[in-house]
Amino acid sequence: MTNEIDVKVKDALAQDLQKGVPILLKDGFHEADSLEEGSILKLQNPTGKFIGKGYVGMQNKGIGWLLSKNETEKIDTSFFQKKIASAIKHRADYYSSSDTTAFRVFNGEGDGIGGLTIDYFDGFYLLSWYSEGIYSFKKMIIEAIEASVSYKGIYEKKRFDTKGQYVEDDDFVKGERGEFPLIVKENGLNFAIYLNDGAMVGVFLDQRDVRKKIRDAYSKGKTVLNTFSYTGAFSVFAAAGGATKTTSVDLAKRSLSKTTEQFEVNGIDVEKQDIIVMDVFDYFKYAKRKELAFDVVILDPPSFARSKKYTFSSAKDYTKLLKDAIAITEKNGVIVASTNNATFGMKKFKTFVEKAFKESNRKYTIEEEFSLPSDFRTSPLFKEGNYLKVLFIQAK
Repeated sequence: MTNEIDVKVKDALAQDLQKGVPILLKDGFHEADSLEEGSILKLQNPTGKFIGKGYVGMQNKGIGWLLSKNETEKIDTSFFQKKIASAIKHRADYYSSSDTTAFRVFNGEGDGIGGLTIDYFDGFYLLSWYSEGIYSFKKMIIEAIEASVSYKGIYEKKRFDTKGQYVEDDDFVKGERGEFPLIVKENGLNFAIYLNDGAMVGVFLDQRDVRKKIRDAYSKGKTVLNTFSYTGAFSVFAAAGGATKTTSVDLAKRSLSKTTEQFEVNGIDVEKQDIIVMDVFDYFKYAKRKELAFDVVILDPPSFARSKKYTFSSAKDYTKLLKDAIAITEKNGVIVASTNNATFGMKKFKTFVEKAFKESNRKYTIEEEFSLPSDFRTSPLFKEGNYLKVLFIQAK
């Protein structure tokens, strides 16, 4: 049982927490630096009235998260079990699906515990810890999972800086070790997943609805360019949807073998696809020079990226990226513009689109909009948690 520390917070934070805002922002505390990772705080307003219990876990967004507004609730195994059981119930449809076997089971503050996510991959559970603070509850959280579901194996990713204090044992926690690649399904197609190979597993689950839409409505008979393609997931869905050809471009050397593998596990002829290891910005120049044009261009850049020649920040440079894409998009072609940058909303994202088309002298219509799929639950009081913004834009 962790000791609880009484802490008075500033009025603005007290008011936010009373509304249910889940994040503990650093500037709401008088002495944030003296707080220890993993401490349970009994939060009080300036007059000493109890407003909630939270834990200390330093992330770039804040110094911890609100856990409960009930003064008598203990933060113990049964607390975590209740939260996890409730989250699992919310995903009942996903668990019963035979054509999707990879999804998010627990989405941080959206399920009541900021700093922790749990993903499901065909019987295996992957926990991602976003601070030392939440990691200190590992034993309780693992017990809570064991009490809630049966599993083949449990893996973890420590997404915080531990300054090399311990050896990563291929991220395995307990149960049986997976045979990798583990083949999971998404809307009937296959993905090769590695739970033991660095921070990334091979697919971003938050784009599931977008991939399905590309396959079902935007690919048949089309040429598709997938930039920042990672392991080629969008390309696989486009090819499965009848694209005449897909071109996947990514700077990472591994993207070639990884993308090849994703095509192969779906029985798609890799020889008919292009997989190019190249800086995306160099590729745009090359494509313009060669007068190449595509029916569909997919833009899903990281929020921030640096290569030898370029630095890209989605908040500053997305308009330019769109202009590069517009220049090689066919008449009436479609640009799928996506960003996972939590620092701006959809309204701001649309201003980037408007500016890019205006400066390119092209007209456009927005055909579809997407945010996170239903397994990525979010808190309406924490806008940054609903980070994904995707627009299907027809370039006239």
